[in-house]
Amino acid sequence: MEGMKRYNGKAIYKGIAIGTIKLMEKSKNDTSLRKIEDAEAEIARYNEARDEAVRQLQDIYKKAVEEVGAEAAAIFDMQSMLIGDDDFTDSVYSTIRDNMANAEYAVHESGETISKIFSQMEDEYMRARSADIKDIADRIVTILCSNGSGKESAGAGGKSILCADDLTPAETVALDKSAVLAFVTKYGSSQSHTAILARTMNIPALAGIAVDAEWNGKLAVVDGFAGELIIEPDAETLAEKEKLMKESLEKLAILQQLKGKESVTRDGRKINVYANIGSVADADAAIDNDAEGIGLFRSEFLYLGRHTYPTEEEQFVAYKNVARKMKGKKVIIRTLDIGADKQADYFNLEKEDNPAMGFRAIRICLDRPDLFRTQLRAIYRASAFGTIAIMYPMIISVDEVRRIKKISADVCYSLNKENIPYDNVEQGIMIETPAAVMMSEELAQEVDFFSIGTNDLTQYTLAIDRQNAKLEPFYDAHHPAVLREIEMTVKNGHKHGCWVGICGELGGDIELTEKFVEMGVDELSVSPSRILAIRDKIRSI
Repeated sequence: MEGMKRYNGKAIYKGIAIGTIKLMEKSKNDTSLRKIEDAEAEIARYNEARDEAVRQLQDIYKKAVEEVGAEAAAIFDMQSMLIGDDDFTDSVYSTIRDNMANAEYAVHESGETISKIFSQMEDEYMRARSADIKDIADRIVTILCSNGSGKESAGAGGKSILCADDLTPAETVALDKSAVLAFVTKYGSSQSHTAILARTMNIPALAGIAVDAEWNGKLAVVDGFAGELIIEPDAETLAEKEKLMKESLEKLAILQQLKGKESVTRDGRKINVYANIGSVADADAAIDNDAEGIGLFRSEFLYLGRHTYPTEEEQFVAYKNVARKMKGKKVIIRTLDIGADKQADYFNLEKEDNPAMGFRAIRICLDRPDLFRTQLRAIYRASAFGTIAIMYPMIISVDEVRRIKKISADVCYSLNKENIPYDNVEQGIMIETPAAVMMSEELAQEVDFFSIGTNDLTQYTLAIDRQNAKLEPFYDAHHPAVLREIEMTVKNGHKHGCWVGICGELGGDIELTEKFVEMGVDELSVSPSRILAIRDKIRSI
């Protein structure tokens, strides 16, 4: 026995698991360059494999909905769209034609190139899509190689800790869920498919640990609180972790008992705990975790991964579906936040030296009012089917808000003329720039509510690019300047009848929950998996 070894990684879902390790082995495909004689015939071969990949994804989607729910399954719809992406297709075609290359090589190279572009984006959700590009490329290559039929197998056996370099969405669906105690991967993030599945299954997961083949079959502990993997723990360590695991399971059971209860402090103050969602499917996770509403519905998912602007009808259906699912609970839809790290080619946005401070979000909407009106019409129409509010991102001035209100009034006028029903819709803005904080008293006189986007507010206030790893030692999410800005915003909002929420990462930071309650924050919007923990904290204050 070699003795106990510890490995530190990134905790992507908390919890404790104890069991034997099982390595996921994957078949290797030959993607080396081979010269061909007929480029068009090779392209036809690629097209056939691509179509088969789409069929497989449709089958996997149906299975995923049944096994892991709509939230985790939604990724397969996105992957089907990515397969047909013009950039990906054009890259494959040109690689085949320019190099007289085989399709396997062209698909692999195109996947690597486009995946790298996604991996360098600022937004964590978009960075996680890098794995999707690799996944669809691998699927098509597997079909081209006739290596099975592109179907993955996770193997069978008793309960175990699953270790792999990474897990693709299809591999997660193929898993025997009842046999997995925890996940350990080399790659991944809180937005990865492994993390989504871990949240769905309520099991711990770690990323950033290079998997060693020698671990297979050995006893191990996954500590999702400390971000630690322990191979062959000694008796003392095992006893300590078993105690932590028992406490964790007991707390989880207690949190489940909070479903159906209000988020009220011990002295009777109500704080709304809402969910952040990025798609229609995510509403199911919000409901499962007993969200009191949707505090941030990121509408840009409708604009990404496609070749043309979504129609009014497409948007209306998506917003209506979420409103119906929430059964009268408030749904706050953020108007499109395209730009910076979230790019869609058909917007034809110019390359910018500093895109985070460039042509994005509300600036695009005000510059392209027809695009804005289409989205607003869809939102207003959906308001007839639930309780909907609208939130506008990247606001820096009162003039912007007044221009928005004029366009909004025009939209309502047109709906009235067409006898299209809609309900009263609260109007709010995101406070995510220092300018908005400083103007919050004036802005509060123009809108119904504020929602503080702490991610960008922190970045702009500290003048720190969150994507720059060299600046990590200087980044302080709890910086006093940011907390003072939040307090100032709450005070100014309340002075003029505005309710104030937080929808950024800090909203789910349990270390700050009590401070936010003391400040007078009315609402916290967090990822669905954080709702019950935040409710528990509020009820203890």
